[in-house]
Amino acid sequence: MAEETLTHREIEIFEEQGDERIYAASQWQLMWWRLRKHRLAMVSGLVLILFYGIVVGADFLATSNPRESNAKRGLMKPQPVRWFDGWKLSPHVYAIKGKRDPRTFKRVYQADPNQKLPVRFFVRGFEYKFLGFFPSNLHLLGVEGARAEATLFILGTDLQGRDLWSRLMYGTRISMTIGLVSVALSLFLGLFLGGISGFYGGWIDTLIQRIIEILRSIPTIPLWMGLAAAVPKDWSVIKMYFAITIIISLIGWTELARVVRGRFLSLREEDFVMAAELAGANRMRIIFRHMVPSFMSHIIAATTLALPAIIIAETSLSFLGLGMRPPAISWGVLLQAAQQVQAVALTPWLLLPAIPVVIAVLAFNFLGDGLRDAADPYG
Repeated sequence: MAEETLTHREIEIFEEQGDERIYAASQWQLMWWRLRKHRLAMVSGLVLILFYGIVVGADFLATSNPRESNAKRGLMKPQPVRWFDGWKLSPHVYAIKGKRDPRTFKRVYQADPNQKLPVRFFVRGFEYKFLGFFPSNLHLLGVEGARAEATLFILGTDLQGRDLWSRLMYGTRISMTIGLVSVALSLFLGLFLGGISGFYGGWIDTLIQRIIEILRSIPTIPLWMGLAAAVPKDWSVIKMYFAITIIISLIGWTELARVVRGRFLSLREEDFVMAAELAGANRMRIIFRHMVPSFMSHIIAATTLALPAIIIAETSLSFLGLGMRPPAISWGVLLQAAQQVQAVALTPWLLLPAIPVVIAVLAFNFLGDGLRDAADPYG
């Protein structure tokens, strides 16, 4: 009985301490505690952390140089990694041998079970610069005693014989970061111009709203086509990356600016805004320090919904040939190889880059739902 009574008392103490923590916690702490209860959002967050881990370590995760082509290895099927040799843990792949089909004269590939190539972790391969600064040639996977470019094809190869796994790792880097850069630019323009429009009003409000109406009245696809056609084809990958980022951001900020303007029109007459003005706070501090945090939940929801929209926009534009172009590598560029209906029947592995697009979009949406709920911890 004494132990049972003590246990109940401990529970009461913990409950009292929990109440005190809630009353003394900041808004960010309350948001985190509530977000942790949203399991789907937490799982989605871990998935997105994995994606951005791939962004950072794409060179390390790639097994081959993504731009090294060899027509003799074109359109090879995915090569499964076999983890056991009998009852022994021994990851390996079968050697691939190519030959001409005497009827169709097409090159076909067959696995040779008699020739097993050991797969090893942390092996040396093609050289790269980690984070763009540190030279290295260490890779997560490789083949012992052979070049991975000629022996290891986890997801198969494309028409030019380039390793699809390595190209998918590099494509993840561009497709996931272009969303962050575009959303950051759209968020800044939406908050800044929408806040000024709603807070000041007058001719500034009229000018900004007319610009928004003009931009929103232009059909999106023709606008993107025109802007993409104006980009020189001899531009480098970096220039093309930032050009597509700016093109996508030109439209993305208008919807958020409209919402921010409407909220500012209702908030600028509130008592806390008048109190901040009487305390001597300047206009920019009132906007970003007092007014914007009051509807943070909507901003978070809009941002997390804009990220997958921009990822889909980049993928769609690149798929249609209006966005990123080779030698750039993105999910949309990879999916260009599967434009024909024949690819679905004959080379279905070329559609594999569509899987991370779907996963990333769903993860952003689920995480956005959790963040939107958590941003209102008193609800």
